[in-house]
Amino acid sequence: MVGTPFDESERRAWAGSAAAYETSFGRLCAYPIPPLLDAAGVGEGVRLLDVGTGTGAVASAAAARRAEVVAVDAEPDMARRARLAVPGVPVHVAALPQIPYRCGAFDAVVGNFVLNHVGRPKRALDELCRVARPGARIALTIWAAPAAPGQALLGRAVRAAGVERPSHLPALAPEDDFPRTMDGLAGLLRAAGLVDVGARALSWGHRTTPGEWWSGPAAGVATIGQIVLSRGPAVAERIRRHFAALAEEFTDGDGLLVLPHTALLAYGRVPEGVPALSRAAG
Repeated sequence: MVGTPFDESERRAWAGSAAAYETSFGRLCAYPIPPLLDAAGVGEGVRLLDVGTGTGAVASAAAARRAEVVAVDAEPDMARRARLAVPGVPVHVAALPQIPYRCGAFDAVVGNFVLNHVGRPKRALDELCRVARPGARIALTIWAAPAAPGQALLGRAVRAAGVERPSHLPALAPEDDFPRTMDGLAGLLRAAGLVDVGARALSWGHRTTPGEWWSGPAAGVATIGQIVLSRGPAVAERIRRHFAALAEEFTDGDGLLVLPHTALLAYGRVPEGVPALSRAAG
């Protein structure tokens, strides 16, 4: 299936970025993993699909719970690194909204921030429902909007430097988007036919160094990294200087940044008695 312009942009933004991601934004994205797995009921013997595994942090935590884990990621570099991180766990390259598994194959499905990176979130969720058996639990995280202050720091630095989002980095089409709120995410799950739906906010202060936090965008990781690098080294350095100045408000006495972040966790259950193909058709 041909992806949207947003999907194609995401593939370019994440290509070859696994090592830089793991040492910068990867630690941040690991925070919601325990509540995500709890919400999906992941434990011993549960056959779990981890979608958008990245460098394998979710798959590793699920394997430690003795779940039977299968993982996928759209970026081959991420999949290679995840295989090294979680030996014995099958990790395949596959991109939503089509993944190569039979209907009803899994007892649980999780996606840690994966819906932030797909061009058609509604269709992506339909696909996750398709591969989950009746009664299976699905749990997902996304970043909240508006962004928490720590999450907004890099964007503030870009704006302070007078840099706009390049036209070759398209935003999600309005007809494919949904409110990045607890109600908006929970509504997406209900619209996909899930029952017993719930949602909650997860807020924490991510502790990092200024150098570590800047290393991700400096290496071109994610959309923010593509924006930072879009106008050459001199402009990237101007953004870095604004970042350094703005970061002072988040710096503690030890010189570390404490960056407030908020993610949204939503979960639901696939209804009993509805065949997977019927769910997908709906």
